[in-house]
Amino acid sequence: MSSLLSNAASHVRRGIMQRVMARGSGGSGNPDLTSLKRVPRKATYPLRRNGIHPVPELRAAQATEQVTRLARLFGMNVWLVTGYDEAKVVLADSTRYSNNIRHLLGDKQREGADEVGGLGMTDPPDHTRLRKMLTPEFTRVGLRRLEPLIDRVVAQTLDEMGEAGPEADLVFDFGFRIPFRVISELLGLPEIDFHLFHELGAARFDVRQGGGGSFGAATSSREYLIAEVTRQRTDPGPGLIGALVRDHGDDFDDVELGGVADGVLLGGYETSASMLVMSTYLLSQQPEAWAKLQTGTDEEVSAIVEELLRMLTPVQIAFARFAREDHELYGKHIRKGDPVLVSLLQANRDPDVTPDPDSFNPHRDNNGSHLAFGHGMHRCLGAELGKMELKAALTGLAKRFPDLAIVDAPEDVAFRELSIVYGVDTLPVRLW
Repeated sequence: MSSLLSNAASHVRRGIMQRVMARGSGGSGNPDLTSLKRVPRKATYPLRRNGIHPVPELRAAQATEQVTRLARLFGMNVWLVTGYDEAKVVLADSTRYSNNIRHLLGDKQREGADEVGGLGMTDPPDHTRLRKMLTPEFTRVGLRRLEPLIDRVVAQTLDEMGEAGPEADLVFDFGFRIPFRVISELLGLPEIDFHLFHELGAARFDVRQGGGGSFGAATSSREYLIAEVTRQRTDPGPGLIGALVRDHGDDFDDVELGGVADGVLLGGYETSASMLVMSTYLLSQQPEAWAKLQTGTDEEVSAIVEELLRMLTPVQIAFARFAREDHELYGKHIRKGDPVLVSLLQANRDPDVTPDPDSFNPHRDNNGSHLAFGHGMHRCLGAELGKMELKAALTGLAKRFPDLAIVDAPEDVAFRELSIVYGVDTLPVRLW
């Protein structure tokens, strides 16, 4: 019976993913990213790496000029910012730049789950009212209530790994399960198909097939969250969705609240999952830091986590900024409507700010000043939650399985080819 149920679930997941990849043919008027079949090869180097390190093209762009013309797309120049100081300037400037991407989604009238929502692609005043609604839940003081939940989820996940050992796939068994379980319980979601959302999360940031698959995966995820908001309108649960419905239900419709919940869910698991796995990969080559996770102070562990965030920077580029007007940016003429991309990865490897940036060093003077969570009003709302999970999960893993070893040699680990959120799809390990 269990195998029949498993096969049925797999069939449903395949059907959803096929529909996801089929979505996205746009109209014939405005540019439509969902109809883009592929990203031009010459424009992909900000999403490629050598292992965990930037590719030479990205390093060369930073060494040559602060702002580089990356490509021409839909009649617009696409610009890339790579320097740390320059990145902060662009990310903090909401006067000259907009995050609203809706003008690049064709002529189709988008409604319901097809609407683009959430904080990352929204400008004030809508961004202000949405973020104000969520901010109290994600302050350091507010997040302290989640410490028992995080500890319980970490212990449960490590117990499951130990029972199934001595081998595990760190991506699904550890990296995905911990943040997904935490954020699902925080939102107050019922039991969810782990495998489906694991696939949807990866698909949303995968640009190998252009825009259709990414936006289609987002639509499927939002469909689920909007339906859950609708359900909790009549039966509010104990989690964040229930609280939003009770406290703000008269001010926001189901699509808006579902978009917010979708942003919290996605931001709460996909980047943390990549960070947990890549951190373990890097720490396997840093025995001193691995040992420190087992015996170090809270301050020492925090320093390790901050350096991991700087070096690994799973979100490779920030949400695109679109020029509101013609202007000059570090010697380049930016025209109204041009997209400006910021390489968070290379900004965190800027040698003018971080000496010897490719080396792992938790004792840096500027430890914690990285841009892994972005900067300005669009800085990741869940940054502190992510750090809490990283500290609890990595210390738990190191203490429970001190002899953990990656099965493949570091140079043989296969990283994602073209993904906005960098990582691996599988990482086999021996636990003891």
